[in-house]
Amino acid sequence: MHPTNLGVVDLNLLKLLDALLKERSVTQAGHRLGLSQPAASRGLGRLRRLLHDPLMVRTPKGLEPTPRALALEASLARFLTEASNIVNPARFDPAQAQGRLTLASIDHMTLMVLPHLVARLEHLAPGLDVEVRSGFGDNIDLVARADAGLAIGVFKDDDLPAGFFRRPLYDEDLVCLVRQGHPVLQQTWDAQRFAALSHVLVSITGRGEAMIDTALARQGLKRRVAVRLPYFLAAPMLVAESDKVLSLPRRLAQHMAQRLPLTLLELPVPAEPFTLSMIWHERTHSDPAHGWLRQQVVETVGVEHHSPFHTTSNDL
Repeated sequence: MHPTNLGVVDLNLLKLLDALLKERSVTQAGHRLGLSQPAASRGLGRLRRLLHDPLMVRTPKGLEPTPRALALEASLARFLTEASNIVNPARFDPAQAQGRLTLASIDHMTLMVLPHLVARLEHLAPGLDVEVRSGFGDNIDLVARADAGLAIGVFKDDDLPAGFFRRPLYDEDLVCLVRQGHPVLQQTWDAQRFAALSHVLVSITGRGEAMIDTALARQGLKRRVAVRLPYFLAAPMLVAESDKVLSLPRRLAQHMAQRLPLTLLELPVPAEPFTLSMIWHERTHSDPAHGWLRQQVVETVGVEHHSPFHTTSNDL
């Protein structure tokens, strides 16, 4: 016997066989599929010819499946379920979900977002694991390579390659931190005093000029960067034990000042505010699991409704 060419198989016949196995009735199987009794009978005839087996036979107890039909029952149900999953939109049930979701972030944003995000996931999706990856620089490459489903940081539209989406999370500005009891707290706090201090600079790449240096240069001032390091969370600890000054995003500075002997001062030079954003690639844009995770990030940071750059709050 030659193998049957799948190209000539009507998949609706397999749905009919599944209904016959469930209903044990040609009429009821037809009703299940929206077929008339004659159409269902014709379909059973085609199934018998296709599979070379009677499949359903009449007995004193009614219509009963043959051993061949019973042997097909489990694999047929799996096949139809998998075929339905292929052609129907994917669904995501966080309460039942298992697996791992991966995001990329610098230590600053990890501290600001992850504790509350993990608490949400623990309640809403207890079977999901979270992995945070930190690459070198802005993490765009990690998302592009699919090593992370999304990244959180400071991104501009012009810096993103084709195929990326960006969702602003919240706006930030810079403030200063010095240790409690620092001599500068008893002096006039202005741009000249600020520039004269020894500074700690957090630079993820270890290169480049900070926006503060640009602002000081406009006033003819220059600062000394005594310590340059790539860790936002280590810098406040260093400042708490020295007479150096550190400039940090306001939310992070407030967080650290509540936990370390630090005093927060307003930045005495004008510096442009900036926006913390979330980015992701088009390959995961329509994936329901990734979309759900993005919505959790948005709700975690308490975003008010506003006009995003590439997406809306309902298009995550």
